[in-house]
Amino acid sequence: MLQLSQCNIPCEKDSKEYLLHKVAKQFRLRPEDIKEFTVVKKSVDARKKPDIFFTYTVRFRVSEESRLVRKNRGNKNLTAVKREAKLEDQIERLQTKEKIVIVGAGPAGLFSAYYLSLCGCQAMLIERGANMEERTKEVAAFWEKEILNPESNVSFGEGGAGTFSDGKLNTGVRDTDGRKQFVLESFVKFGANEEILYDSRPHIGTDILRYVIVNMRKEMERNGCEFHFHTKLTGLDIKNGSVKKIYVEKTGERKEIPCDKLILAIGHSARDTFSMLHQAGIAMTPKAFAVGVRVQHRQEDIDFAQYGEKRKYLPVSAYKCTGKTRDGRGVYSFCMCPGGYVVNASSEPGALVVNGMSNEKRDSGNANSAIVVTVNTEDFEETGCLAGVHFQQKWEKNMYELCQGKIPVQCYGDFCQDRPTTQFGRVKPCVKGKWEMSNLRKALPKFIINGMIDGIEAFQKKIKNFNKEDTLLLGIETRTSSPVRIERNQDFTSISAGGIYPCGEGAGYAGGIMSAAMDGLRVAMKIAAQLRNEKAGNEEKHENTVEG
Repeated sequence: MLQLSQCNIPCEKDSKEYLLHKVAKQFRLRPEDIKEFTVVKKSVDARKKPDIFFTYTVRFRVSEESRLVRKNRGNKNLTAVKREAKLEDQIERLQTKEKIVIVGAGPAGLFSAYYLSLCGCQAMLIERGANMEERTKEVAAFWEKEILNPESNVSFGEGGAGTFSDGKLNTGVRDTDGRKQFVLESFVKFGANEEILYDSRPHIGTDILRYVIVNMRKEMERNGCEFHFHTKLTGLDIKNGSVKKIYVEKTGERKEIPCDKLILAIGHSARDTFSMLHQAGIAMTPKAFAVGVRVQHRQEDIDFAQYGEKRKYLPVSAYKCTGKTRDGRGVYSFCMCPGGYVVNASSEPGALVVNGMSNEKRDSGNANSAIVVTVNTEDFEETGCLAGVHFQQKWEKNMYELCQGKIPVQCYGDFCQDRPTTQFGRVKPCVKGKWEMSNLRKALPKFIINGMIDGIEAFQKKIKNFNKEDTLLLGIETRTSSPVRIERNQDFTSISAGGIYPCGEGAGYAGGIMSAAMDGLRVAMKIAAQLRNEKAGNEEKHENTVEG
């Protein structure tokens, strides 16, 4: 198998057939001489507009491959591919009586449970929210009728907060053991488009992700994994330095569950669970995050700024902007959603928070992203591990009160002039949930207001018309990452108690679907390795006893 990288095709001529013929022509081959032709990576190169290309990495087979490599040894983009060991091929079945409980059915919890189920472990996954079918109806009722279920909403329930987001799968996490590929291939196995395997900015879409998660759960149940929805972790029983059982609440009834290993994949919005863990003596520290608002532009304006006249040949465009405020803080775009919606993502009564969401087709007509400013621990109004939680809650409450629970919307020009919006320009809101024109400045910290203006004016230099007066601002975005870190050892166990494994975004070790799923996998792999070592040690001890 050979691999060719940096293969550019004009965007207006993009097709697999054109790509195949170009590769064949480059090496003086006939197209029919090339076998097993597959795309490994695809990205857009728009650095030299108006000439815009798709850049491919492909793999293929031909006869006498070593001869072809020698003949083209000056071409650094052509290499022979070594056989890659897949993570799934390395999974060993285990026979264990260990009682493993996973808390949270977001990406970290799901993939830790999925891996353990493939290993033959009889794991139990508990989730405070509803299954996907119920949860989708509850979220729709909240958006349409403002009926909030604090236990099952955009933040809580099967699939986690990422279910009602853009479904982006890009990550900067280093992948030395195949976890990233395992996650992507698993998503495809359960119904995602195979393009996510090679797209440089892979994206599922919230509408498809819902079906993928359900298919994944059904497979895990066939493998022996138990799912318990509407089941909330409320307490720990720790004896002799290790967890022995947990306490849960299900439909108003308190129950206890024996537990040898507890994976905490609780998500970044489980504030009551953070409080419970703190009271139980689990070490946590406050951490920085970012706060801001969602901005909305017309998608065609973003596409024109990014691609120019060639935009009709290209998918809807995304962007990523970073900068510094005048007072030295970081300001950046976060969770950009091409062709998406701003959604009411509230999870607590009397508080409001927003997020961004896109369907697979990304065809809403508007682009949105969060423009957020770094909030350091020194900005918190109190000390203690939950100080960041309380900071978030204060400003979410203020934003809720601004429009009595509806999402406040303001034009950027009005925001800069500190006046409420009374009419829109060309950009109209694309929103899931009730909204109302307002003045967001009345419910934001001053340093966030100044930082967002600094950022938006700076990003205008990269994306033309980013700072147009009719650009919409919708607030507030506070849950960019967890406000706490649950401290853990190198073996991923809590520094406070054995058998407890904090992981994912809520524990402060991830940021997004992919990194959370990969962290959940990493924890599950460590547990499986520990169980194998324990089994091998017990078998050796038994053999020595018999021989003695």
